[in-house]
Amino acid sequence: MSLLTRLLALSLLISVSGAKFSGRPGVNYGQLGNNLPSPSDSVNLIKSLNAKRVKLYDANPKILTALNSTDITVSVMVPNELLVNISKSETLSDDWIRSNILPFYPTTKIRYLLVGNEILSSTDSELKASLVPAMRKIQRSLKSLGVKKVKVGTSLAVDVLKTSFPPSSGEFKEDISGLVMKPMLQFLNRTKSFLFVDVYPYFAWVQDPTHMDLDYALFESTNVTVTDPVTNLTYHNLFDQMIDAFVFAMKRIGYPDVRIWVAETGWPNNGDYDQIGANIFNAATYNRNVVKKLAAEPPVGTPARPGKVLPSFVFALYNENQKTGPGTERHFGLLHPNGTQVYGIDLSGKTTEYGGELPAPENNEVYKGKIWCVVAKGANWTQLGEALSYACSQGNNTCDPIQPGGSCHKPDLAVLHASYAFSSYWAQFRKSGGTCSFNGLATQTIKDPSYGRCEFPSVTL
Repeated sequence: MSLLTRLLALSLLISVSGAKFSGRPGVNYGQLGNNLPSPSDSVNLIKSLNAKRVKLYDANPKILTALNSTDITVSVMVPNELLVNISKSETLSDDWIRSNILPFYPTTKIRYLLVGNEILSSTDSELKASLVPAMRKIQRSLKSLGVKKVKVGTSLAVDVLKTSFPPSSGEFKEDISGLVMKPMLQFLNRTKSFLFVDVYPYFAWVQDPTHMDLDYALFESTNVTVTDPVTNLTYHNLFDQMIDAFVFAMKRIGYPDVRIWVAETGWPNNGDYDQIGANIFNAATYNRNVVKKLAAEPPVGTPARPGKVLPSFVFALYNENQKTGPGTERHFGLLHPNGTQVYGIDLSGKTTEYGGELPAPENNEVYKGKIWCVVAKGANWTQLGEALSYACSQGNNTCDPIQPGGSCHKPDLAVLHASYAFSSYWAQFRKSGGTCSFNGLATQTIKDPSYGRCEFPSVTL
């Protein structure tokens, strides 16, 4: 090799190794909705938000095709249900990469491959034990098939931590610390990948809103700080506090330098009546502030890692009407399904003026009164019948009043029957974990649906 060639190679190496890794947030693109825009329209909407990264929850070929030849870097996911088998079979791992990555790489800029989603929050011990072996198999398959630029990781929820406050006490749960987290961190450290974590100050705040300051969770507090008594590090927001709990948990088991990537963060723009703080005002405030922090140049980092870039994905692109669970689950979107913004936001972090006033928050205090669970607008009729049958099969006398001869029996009003069944079920089982969801078919209301002699059961908060 000539001296000139060597100098050019050295120059290229320096320029690549010195390239700035942006903290500018991307967006999570979930697909649990029956009214969402097409993949090509969605990619245009992602661009309109000035997002340069997107995370998918599968390897959807239509979406990966729509992302082809864009400058958007992509994270894809191996489905949870495949992990056990992939952990045991290099052939299956190779086949998954051949089918889901090779047809699109490298013209679609796939850069991260997450093996499963929140696996360590599962109660399935075999699934948890399969996680790191599956990650290793996928990494070997990428290498053997010539895919060189894709990092392998997995996403973790905050519940993998045994303790998180103060941050210096951060520690992984005993059942996963040595058996799963230590070999995982060894793998991430060796491959120069990231620990992907889901960080939601909303859920931490809502567990104790009386004693935790809302503005501290929203990055808005000017007079509330938390000082770690061990490190004397001072925290000005809940987000940093939660991130640093992971930093110290990794340090505790010997891996203090593994980089962190925020796989999900966000705030719900709506919810149910028994879920406080879920409104457009708070969602806009949180997401605008977190984008401003993460996209800052030079990087801000956290108290335990000042000045470090913290790459991230905001959750989520759309409000997804088929997500199960409480109403907040269906209202994390930056966009409505029709493509309009729920509130003004720019993921580049450069915009400070959004135009238009935000609606005042209406539910930052706990609602006191009666709530009913009724059929949601636009519910699928076929699924509604199945949900009604399920609700009526639970508990004692759940649906007696809608049976022939009952005070609520209206044979031509199936929706009314389903609403009664949902309210009756929820009234009986809410305290034991029952939700007003029914796979997105139900919603809460404070308007009493009772009529005549038909009185609907309710929940009183």
